[in-house]
Amino acid sequence: MSEEDIDEEVRRVLGLLYQDDTLRVLSALVLTGSADGSGLARDVARRALERLERGGLVSREDGGWRVRRERFRELLHATARPPAAPVSEEERVVRAFLVDGRLRAIPSRREKRLAVLHYIARAFEPGVRYPEREVDVVLRAFHDDYPALRRHLVVEGLMSRENNVYWRSGGFVEL
Repeated sequence: MSEEDIDEEVRRVLGLLYQDDTLRVLSALVLTGSADGSGLARDVARRALERLERGGLVSREDGGWRVRRERFRELLHATARPPAAPVSEEERVVRAFLVDGRLRAIPSRREKRLAVLHYIARAFEPGVRYPEREVDVVLRAFHDDYPALRRHLVVEGLMSRENNVYWRSGGFVEL
């Protein structure tokens, strides 16, 4: 998938989340498992579900609808993908530890862990402040032990923290 295609997919999902009807239907599905709790007329909810399905956020299953949370992970991984051909030792290490965008394990050797942490830090926009909950969502996409990743990012100076708000404070920035 090209960078333009990825950007278009991200815009599509964000557009769906911005619209009141699709956001209400998606929220109802997440919270209750049914679009009926959205408070919208049945035909309005049905059209919103169809748009959400085209955007990859929901799918039909067993006569009902299921939220495709993995869609967010797919988009996150698509935007933080390593280069196709490794050109440095750091990139080789990242490829060795990432399988389908997920960490097999958090490297125990500091040099390798730093390479992986630099890669993960690229998922956070410099200058943006993130509540801890949002940081956890991003890190959970990489590894189930997201508190350890969060701690390593702070200890290594790649992210800073104050009052449960985090921001990227180190690492490489692509221009």
